[in-house]
Amino acid sequence: MTNDRSESPQSQSKPGGLRRPPWLVAAAVAVVGVVAVGAYVLTAGSDDTGEAHDFAPSADNPDPSLAIEGIVTVDYGPADHVQAPQRVAYDQSPPFGGAHDQYWATCTGIVYPDAIRTENAVHSLEHGAVWVTYDPDRLSADDVTALAAHVEGEPYTLMSPYPGLGSAVSLQSWGHQLRLDDVHDQRIADFLVALRQNPNTYPEPGATCSTVGGGFDPADPPPFDPSAPGVDAVPVDGN
Repeated sequence: MTNDRSESPQSQSKPGGLRRPPWLVAAAVAVVGVVAVGAYVLTAGSDDTGEAHDFAPSADNPDPSLAIEGIVTVDYGPADHVQAPQRVAYDQSPPFGGAHDQYWATCTGIVYPDAIRTENAVHSLEHGAVWVTYDPDRLSADDVTALAAHVEGEPYTLMSPYPGLGSAVSLQSWGHQLRLDDVHDQRIADFLVALRQNPNTYPEPGATCSTVGGGFDPADPPPFDPSAPGVDAVPVDGN
């Protein structure tokens, strides 16, 4: 006696297995897709043409920041130290390389409420940190909060106001700078991915950002000096 009833392949169960409803399979695929897209967004941005770029450094692309629109680079070698209150005659403002204070500014994801001494911040850059600065006269409180979200708790980052900056935001890493007018600009994340602790772009890979027991107190940091360096200031190259 034959059985005229037949089952489609979708409705048959494999021996010893469980049949998965189609909606469950579709949901699983959707979750995987969202995770993959999220991981990509963390390391990728796009230019004005919509072309995506991966800004994570690699052996084939040691400095992906060079593809960021508006990036400025200067070749600074390892530099000499000065002792406060000695000043450095920096060639950039904010500075992003050259001679600097013997003590680095704590750069363990700290958002400083007040402007800090530039010579200390530049030393942090030598250790692989990214220094996020902003003009307090150009940003609202909400803007500052949005910008701080890139820094708070993130190792090898620090943020502080920089009076008279000339742009809303400026990002610094050793030998690299990017000026922006919008705290929601994708290039902020691109810069951080490309240059924070990128061992190909700063002089002292492996150096710490902590200053516990050192000569810099993050609760009472040396203040920013807006005046022009005097004739006794150390040249930016230390010579």
